[in-house]
Amino acid sequence: MAEVGAKWTDGFESQRIALCKSDALVNSGEAQPFDVLYCGQSCLAFAIRYADQVHAYLNRCSHVPMEMDYQPNRFFDLTGHWLICATHGATYSPKTGACQGGPCRGGLVKIETSEIDGVVHWHTDPQLHTVNF
Repeated sequence: MAEVGAKWTDGFESQRIALCKSDALVNSGEAQPFDVLYCGQSCLAFAIRYADQVHAYLNRCSHVPMEMDYQPNRFFDLTGHWLICATHGATYSPKTGACQGGPCRGGLVKIETSEIDGVVHWHTDPQLHTVNF
């Protein structure tokens, strides 16, 4: 269910999209996958919890645009402190998506999130929309 959110300066009105219950995301645990349209292309995205905060990104390594999870919905390295690309070994900060090491060309594409009344939401923006099936 979408709810109206912030208005952008170009007139675009962001929507808040319910993703999962808050307790579905555990610190440094499995991600919650979801589908998005990014710049007109269908893409996978994921939400994780790290240090008690929810963060979401496109599931696309910045080195080569490939999905990053080494097992379905698994992105954290063995320490639980870095997101890692299973194909290239690039590591990213779970808080910001910034590249921390390995072959990177910038950082991950961050998706705005919020938690309200025990529900995690992601937010649309001018380049990021819901997928209509």
